[in-house]
Amino acid sequence: MRKNVIFDFGGVLLDWDPRYLYRPYFNDDAKMEKFLAEICTGEWNSQMDAGKPFAEGVKELCAKYPEWTKEIELYHSGWSQMLHGALSDGVDLLKKIKADPRFTVYGLTNWSAETFPYAFNHYRFLDDFEGIVVSGEEMMKKPDKRIYYTLLERYHLKADECIFIDDSQANIDTANKIGIHGLLWRHNPDEVWAEIERLYHESNAE
Repeated sequence: MRKNVIFDFGGVLLDWDPRYLYRPYFNDDAKMEKFLAEICTGEWNSQMDAGKPFAEGVKELCAKYPEWTKEIELYHSGWSQMLHGALSDGVDLLKKIKADPRFTVYGLTNWSAETFPYAFNHYRFLDDFEGIVVSGEEMMKKPDKRIYYTLLERYHLKADECIFIDDSQANIDTANKIGIHGLLWRHNPDEVWAEIERLYHESNAE
């Protein structure tokens, strides 16, 4: 039966966005967006999610764009200001599932190993998980199927007994390919809960 619910963190449970840091810094949205699109890009950030040390990533980028050294270094030193708080709709769903004895909850997140402890220590609902796999600690990230298998193997889970909630279609697609039922998160807790209920009952009837 589909009894294990796996949560992504950023965009589902936690509101992370570098704009929270850079908007007051630049005080110019066009300049900020250009910086994030061309310098400290999502692709660059994903290197740290995959295990690259922040010091190394910052050093490399500063060498490439020395005129932006101050702003690039701020990405690391001011990182905590990018984390704006919990997303209530996702956290409420987590608590609802956690309170239901039919289900067990796990976490699978793309997150730097260096910055994840800050989030874990500041948001106590992260203690609710039976187990968490963090990409930066594993040196690989979603949608690489290996990190999904890492979660399954570490916590002795079967793919066909798992449901995965994520706000990235690419991550959902990989989950589906390996037999985990993916549910795309669009801040739609009622729909996701209804689908979890349906999947549980259907699998229980098989």
